[in-house]
Amino acid sequence: MKRSSSGCWETEQTFKTEHFENAENTFRLELDKYLEGLKSNLEPEMNNLETCIRPYLSSWFEDAVLPITRVVQLFQEDLAFLLHAALSSTPFEVKESNDQTKNDIARFLSAASLEGLVQEGTMASLCIAMTEEPQKSLVIVCSGPRPCFHNAESNKFCEDWAQAFLNHAEGGNPFLFRQKLENFKLKAIQDMNNLKRFIRQAETSHYSLFKCYMFLKNCGNGDVLLKNVKVEHEGMPEARNVVTVLEEFMYEVAALTPVT
Repeated sequence: MKRSSSGCWETEQTFKTEHFENAENTFRLELDKYLEGLKSNLEPEMNNLETCIRPYLSSWFEDAVLPITRVVQLFQEDLAFLLHAALSSTPFEVKESNDQTKNDIARFLSAASLEGLVQEGTMASLCIAMTEEPQKSLVIVCSGPRPCFHNAESNKFCEDWAQAFLNHAEGGNPFLFRQKLENFKLKAIQDMNNLKRFIRQAETSHYSLFKCYMFLKNCGNGDVLLKNVKVEHEGMPEARNVVTVLEEFMYEVAALTPVT
């Protein structure tokens, strides 16, 4: 509960109601999915309003808004692994976890992904490419107080953003976390668009090719960006040649591990 301006203690339900408008704007995707679940629970005769529907509706804040707070507080600096998995469309598996934690992780990865922000064909191709590499699946084991990871990958970009979340973890404000997540995705998209612009220029300019290389080397997210543009430019011979040269440059200086 929290104290109101009149000095009275507000109930948790009042707090949730007051924040519904904020949630509707900030957590629209999560609330849309939550309402889809409501449809599946409705009976044609509407006989389950008290036993099923009312409890479901009363849990909207806990189930649709708070997962991001629970994930940040649970994973701490390891949040970078989840951010990297979301950006790279890495398949994941959660083991030895309760249903709430498993659902929280799935919701976070869905919210952090670039689905809907990049070309649909690119996302589909990237997901297929990652699915065909089962050894690259991220495995999250939640048997202890802190999750353990297998096949986890990260980079400086994701580590810096994970720290940005942790800087505000004590307050546990889900609206602030969700806004940071949107800023994280926006920055990733901006970097990807810059790289694609450099690649187009590099088709006819060696200097632009060097700019591509320096950008990938210094942005902190070169592995993810290169993987995405490689998939997107698969059917463009000239751009594909540029990407191949960039891969070779990056491997020579050990800035990346090979993109298969």
